[in-house]
Amino acid sequence: MSEHGSYGQFCPVAMASEIFCTRWTPLILREMFCGTTRFNDLRKGVPRMSPSLLSKRLGEMRDAGIIRETPVKKGFEYRLTAAGEDLRPIVMALGFWGQHWVESKLSLKNLDPSLLMWDMRRHIDPTPLPKKRSTILFHFPEVDRARQKTWLVVDPDGKVDVCNFDPGFEVDLYVTGSLRAMTAIWMGVTTVRREVDAKELDIQGDRAIASDMQQWLGLSPFAKEKSRLAA
Repeated sequence: MSEHGSYGQFCPVAMASEIFCTRWTPLILREMFCGTTRFNDLRKGVPRMSPSLLSKRLGEMRDAGIIRETPVKKGFEYRLTAAGEDLRPIVMALGFWGQHWVESKLSLKNLDPSLLMWDMRRHIDPTPLPKKRSTILFHFPEVDRARQKTWLVVDPDGKVDVCNFDPGFEVDLYVTGSLRAMTAIWMGVTTVRREVDAKELDIQGDRAIASDMQQWLGLSPFAKEKSRLAA
């Protein structure tokens, strides 16, 4: 599976690495552990990966026995096998290691509003939000115009949608500011209150939704692991 050929060793670490350590494979697994099963949704989680390479990797992962490919209407579903599910603690441990040891300033250089919003969507806790549809507009003025605005729409049943265009609903909360600040909040490096006080974020609109933002926002699954390095 390795693009550079086999390690040529019988050691189980070497053999497993030929499957797991191929570029993008851990990130595809991360997406699948979050419940993603369709090709287009996988692409949203790895936006810098070309469709052809994603298709190739999925085929390799299928052939290695860590995912299964099932035909469905309009495409395929990709689901983990028992062997793939056994990689979950390895991927989680890798994430916690990165949060703990990799300098946060370095990781915050790789800013991507689309990926941030997609990750946030999966971890929104609708419980503190009003029992009605809530629409939150995030505006990051420093990025290119086409990606400056994203709407999060939370339905009363808890379903969360991400829109890159105006969905036409009345906006309940406006969150404007630095993409770096919002990413740092998501990663657990800082808090909503701290970034508002530092004037990195401006929050306007429904006071109840604004005051509970830290609660409904949710955080990266790795945020609870505190970094040993300076933020």
